[in-house]
Amino acid sequence: MPPAIRATLAVRQALVATCDRALPDPALLPGHAVAIDGGAVAWIGPDAELAAAVDLSAAEVLDAEGRLVTPGIVDSHTHLLFGDDGARAEEFGAMASGRTYAEIAREGGGIRATMRATRAASDEELLRGALARAHRLLSWGVTTVEVKSGYGESLVEELRLLRLVRELARRLAGQMDVVATALPLHALPPGREREGWVREVTDNLLPAVARERLAESCDAFVSSTAFGVDEARRVLLAARELGLVPRLHADQLADDRAAELAAEIGASSADHLEQVSQAGIAALARGGVVAGLLPTSTLLLRGSRFAPGRKLVDAGVAVSLATNTNPGSAMSENVGLSLSLACLENGLTPGEAIWAATRGGARALLREGAGRIAVGAPADLVLWGARSPAHLCWHAAVNHVLRVLKSGRVVHRAGEPAAADCPA
Repeated sequence: MPPAIRATLAVRQALVATCDRALPDPALLPGHAVAIDGGAVAWIGPDAELAAAVDLSAAEVLDAEGRLVTPGIVDSHTHLLFGDDGARAEEFGAMASGRTYAEIAREGGGIRATMRATRAASDEELLRGALARAHRLLSWGVTTVEVKSGYGESLVEELRLLRLVRELARRLAGQMDVVATALPLHALPPGREREGWVREVTDNLLPAVARERLAESCDAFVSSTAFGVDEARRVLLAARELGLVPRLHADQLADDRAAELAAEIGASSADHLEQVSQAGIAALARGGVVAGLLPTSTLLLRGSRFAPGRKLVDAGVAVSLATNTNPGSAMSENVGLSLSLACLENGLTPGEAIWAATRGGARALLREGAGRIAVGAPADLVLWGARSPAHLCWHAAVNHVLRVLKSGRVVHRAGEPAAADCPA
């Protein structure tokens, strides 16, 4: 009798990182194969058993030749949608000359500069830029991406941006899943009074977001340059009442006790955490909050202290790893750079970094099926030129991606030169 399992595509002779464990462990399976039927994983097992277990008569077969296969990358923190008038590039030059991010923000630059550029851009200009960035992320293996608002100077502008994120999701359908996050507490819009803006967000913006189903979660930036803990608590609790999942930009520039707030309100994630305290780490562990590591941002802001990834993992906190692609502090879609920095500066092992960029990101976004290779899960896979997690993170900032699969379909093929010929 022929095998009961039929495949439309199979990946053979791979080092499969299933990332299908609760803790940051890639769960490596050498010499394994993955069979896909339609859009889902149908079988995983030793390559020698594939032919007997799976009907390959109608399947496309990819030979990994011993290379690494991981789940699709889940980029759980980005600001892909923004207008660019060149101001933030000039700020980069100023920071390279010794000025700080906080100094630039206090003088009307930083996020407010992007707010002005975003308001001035047309819808199509904003979508064109976001699509280009998303396709670069896809070439790095990203199959699920979170996109925040946060560059709107008014309720009307914030709603406009979230509707554009919805349109971005439509245009990327079949290539990449887009998860929308409302970020109304990013920077106080010019000319607005703090209490009035917070009240407008809770009373008008968030109900409109929930009514139109424009976002799944609501984020807030707690910082001396942005909003305080009490303001974030009010907004995020209001969002939670409306069915939006709370998230936080936490403890980036100082210990603002935002990690403790994340645990208090049941946030799905607290991201940045460069200055998180030991008490904050303990709170994240107790609250089951995912700690989002964004090391590219720390690097490009010339930060002296990276988030303590090793301490977080050792304390039992699940960690995610994201690019934080944005015009001010992390203008890079380079997933490879994030992976290497997670090891060198956040203290993760290469295997933990891969887990954080896949399963950890999925947990931050509450995406149960994403970020893992398991029977029945969506067949979102990346075939890398690298032959191990260590190889992938060692050959820093080089794109090793050979193939990207979304729902069992090849959506990206690497051009030349690819990094497939690097030694193990």
